[in-house]
Amino acid sequence: MSVAFRREGDDEHLEPKFEHPIPVGPNLVTARGLRLIKDRVAALQAEIAVLTDETALKIAKRDLRYWNTRQSTAELPPVPSGEKVAFGTRIAFLLNGEEKILSLVGDDEADPSRALVSFSAPISRALIGLEVGDFADFAGREDAIEVLRIEMVAQS
Repeated sequence: MSVAFRREGDDEHLEPKFEHPIPVGPNLVTARGLRLIKDRVAALQAEIAVLTDETALKIAKRDLRYWNTRQSTAELPPVPSGEKVAFGTRIAFLLNGEEKILSLVGDDEADPSRALVSFSAPISRALIGLEVGDFADFAGREDAIEVLRIEMVAQS
């Protein structure tokens, strides 16, 4: 029998839509990151309330499931002391002799174009626990990193 006679609808030939992957590990957030998650949930709830297109509605509901999960698992860690590189700090450092400034934030708040880097990124893992004046290896190079300054990330 021909496929044309067996197929129930065109949906079975469409690309499957998967859930958004949840990053592995704890869901650490800054105060700003938590606020961004809450704002995203509220915006999606408002969008879902008025959507009529079935495809757009499915996508919005999938996005809402992701952000609801991220909101319910969010952990706001204690504010760091600023003496060591930790989640929620801004770090000025030399990387192979070139000065860089990064802020360590949560996975969903990360935006490398704005120097906001996830605490789980390789550069973050190399920096965490260091103090001003410390050196660290990175990308197979010895003493590739030198910490210059550590500041608190603005909580606004």
